Amino acid sequence: MNIAVLSGKGGTGKTTVSTNLALALKANYVDCDVEEPNGFLFLKPKIDKVEKVLVDYPYIDSNKCISCGSCVNACQFNALAKVNNDIMLFEKLCHSCGACEIACNYGALKYKKRKTGTIEKGKSKDINCARGVLDIGEPMAVPIIKKLLDNLLEGLNIIDCPPGTSCNVVNSLKYADSAILVTEPTKFGLHDLDMAIEVVKMFNIDYGIIINKDDGKENIIRKYCKENNIKIIGAIPYSKDIAEIYSKGELLYYDLNQKYIFDGLAEEVKKVIAWS
Repeated sequence: MNIAVLSGKGGTGKTTVSTNLALALKANYVDCDVEEPNGFLFLKPKIDKVEKVLVDYPYIDSNKCISCGSCVNACQFNALAKVNNDIMLFEKLCHSCGACEIACNYGALKYKKRKTGTIEKGKSKDINCARGVLDIGEPMAVPIIKKLLDNLLEGLNIIDCPPGTSCNVVNSLKYADSAILVTEPTKFGLHDLDMAIEVVKMFNIDYGIIINKDDGKENIIRKYCKENNIKIIGAIPYSKDIAEIYSKGELLYYDLNQKYIFDGLAEEVKKVIAWS
């Protein structure tokens, strides 16, 4: 079973929930925020496997190419351009769709492979951990996310999604059986939570809300969930102690004064969202 943890915006506590909940549920932790993966900063797994992520890109044989421009017209991603009598390739814009190779009538286009990132796997205490890391300067995270999620371990997986509601999040949700949305009781939090919920609804999966930095009072998030019949899994209190632990790069679950929060959330997750 795969549970996606996401938020409509960055900084809401998505990784805090993902890492500590993975420990409470004894689940595999999978960090799909490949542009800025920070779950390992807290879990500190011993990495024992590193795998390159390779993508296809077109190679132009200048001996066969007549610069007709058919490949340029076929490319929907502007990865090819005709400049004077030459065809220019912008390989980082290529989505490896293969249209240019099909469009070329002269066999001048073939595909090669290049590295765009890595997959790292290891173990922290009793849980398996995996993350994708996008290479510096690379613009597309999706190939790494797909490679990471195509090889999930058996059992329960907590998928730490990228922030926001971009295509990176959509591609992460394709592998999810249910979702947890992390938000905070602010107007910005509510605005982006609303967008994230609309994305989750596209996949017709069960979901619930965790409120971070909660003061325990009635707030705009609780009101919104009540009005829209949305399940609230639980809350993480607004606490100076929690902030101090987090700032040191330590896990809340290993602090005896905070462990109960995530044990409670874990039990509620089993009750609120689809569980098998």
